[in-house]
Amino acid sequence: MNEAGLSLGSNLGDRVEHLTAARRALAALSATRVVASSRIYETEPVGVSEEWREVTFYNAVVVVESGLSATDFSDAIHTIEDLLGRVRGAERNAPRAIDIDIIYFGSVVSEVESLYLPHPEWAGRRFVCAPLAELRPDLILPGQTESVAEVCKKLPLRPAVAIAATQW
Repeated sequence: MNEAGLSLGSNLGDRVEHLTAARRALAALSATRVVASSRIYETEPVGVSEEWREVTFYNAVVVVESGLSATDFSDAIHTIEDLLGRVRGAERNAPRAIDIDIIYFGSVVSEVESLYLPHPEWAGRRFVCAPLAELRPDLILPGQTESVAEVCKKLPLRPAVAIAATQW
């Protein structure tokens, strides 16, 4: 079994329901169980075009244990996104019902085009780091020398991240 940390995000429709549906789908995966969920954070959009700057995201981190391989797990995540209404378009970071990124998968390091592990941008994103630090503050991801909590403390306060829901 490998522990995996997943970043969930939504900025369309009923954002809490989209995150909840994603967590339920993760729990239903073969050889996988959800072991922890962060609170939901409302975050300013990052890296989006001007027309989407006012559309805030809800983000959370879910930690699972899985007996799947990293590749099979990644494929399953893409299937969940598709089933939950994720539309992959030409515009990067366009609004979406659900986005699920694998932050880490055990000690796996991968630089295959379809699967970068740990996620190459996690340490620069407060909307990933804050909920991950809530669940795994002392975790040191492969390739890092500092814990998640230490990395998070060094991030700028903008874009803003605020707790939106404690129960979901």
